[in-house]
Amino acid sequence: MEAAAAHPRPALTADSVLPEDAGRAALVARVHDPEAGGPCVAAVRGEDVVDLTAVAPTVSGLLERDDAVEVVREAPGGRRWRLDDLLSAQPGRPDVPHLLAPVDLQVIKAAGVTFARSLLERVIEERTGGDPAQAARVRERVVRLVGGRLDGIRPGSPEAAKAKDLLVAGGLWSQYLEVGIGPDPEVFTKAPVLSAVGTGADIGVLRASVWNNPEPEAVLVVDSRGRVRGATLGNDVNLRDVEGRSALLLSRAKDNNASCAIGPFVRLLDDGFGIGAVRDLDIGLRIEGPDGYVLRGSSSLREISRDVLDLVSATHGAHHQYPDGFALFTGTLFAPTEDRKNPGEGFTHEYGDVVHISSPRLGALVNRVVPSEEAPPWTFGVGALMRSLAGRGFL
Repeated sequence: MEAAAAHPRPALTADSVLPEDAGRAALVARVHDPEAGGPCVAAVRGEDVVDLTAVAPTVSGLLERDDAVEVVREAPGGRRWRLDDLLSAQPGRPDVPHLLAPVDLQVIKAAGVTFARSLLERVIEERTGGDPAQAARVRERVVRLVGGRLDGIRPGSPEAAKAKDLLVAGGLWSQYLEVGIGPDPEVFTKAPVLSAVGTGADIGVLRASVWNNPEPEAVLVVDSRGRVRGATLGNDVNLRDVEGRSALLLSRAKDNNASCAIGPFVRLLDDGFGIGAVRDLDIGLRIEGPDGYVLRGSSSLREISRDVLDLVSATHGAHHQYPDGFALFTGTLFAPTEDRKNPGEGFTHEYGDVVHISSPRLGALVNRVVPSEEAPPWTFGVGALMRSLAGRGFL
């Protein structure tokens, strides 16, 4: 594949990334500010982004406050930036202000296999051993023998147990079916704290991967008490060939440099945007290739197999606590099967692809695909954040 550097970065504006009802939304951003020497917690207010770091030094800390919505809407702020200026800046450059992923100390978790359609694609990956050349043949057999058995089944129900018995008897049971319709969901750690990239940044795919795709998802932002405080968009970049060889390679498939994108902002839950609105989110996907290729798709949380609060409970509780909260990818309905090049091999990324993930209530997350090995290295971790905040007198 041609080097991504030969292709332009996506051009972003406030109009292109804000939610359609931004004037009514409580939106949290993070900004890299070279004058401050590090990241700033900020609120989006109209065309401006307002520094709130003196009030809440971290997004994690802000979301622990019961008055987080009021702080974002009304607290006096420090420095202001024009949102268009932040969006036009090149992410990763230390000398210019730019947007970052809007979470910081939260652990980045992900729930997998939460939609029936993507569940079958995971089974197909497993059955092909990660070989895209076998995908069409295996897909036809799996869909014919498995697909109808899963319609309308609630995971963990007696009906799901009966379906499992039938599939085991037919030699078709899979570890993916276990987490798709069994009693326990798949929840894994997607990426290290502070490693996610934001809107406008490059996202990474390993050079060695020949079968991969974006995973457009809603991301819940949860506090230390297990309360969903907000939602945003995410791209849980997936290497289908790697995970297809073995589920034990999940970390290799999921956690690479720049392989997790979150943004553009965290929309806080309030009277006009509650958990019901989250359950009703529609998520759109558009991929624009450097060769003029275009792929469109969509995902709706109305079709999710497990309720989003059930996913939160599976992550947080007496069995596991998160003192700084967590961001939880909720899974995707999107599983591209359209051939991009060779017949039967389905979709895979080309370097230079621009991935648009959008939702009317959350805005747009836009990233360009590059090799993970060429993405800006991850250098700013927890220690750097603590030193930065201490140096500014916030700790």
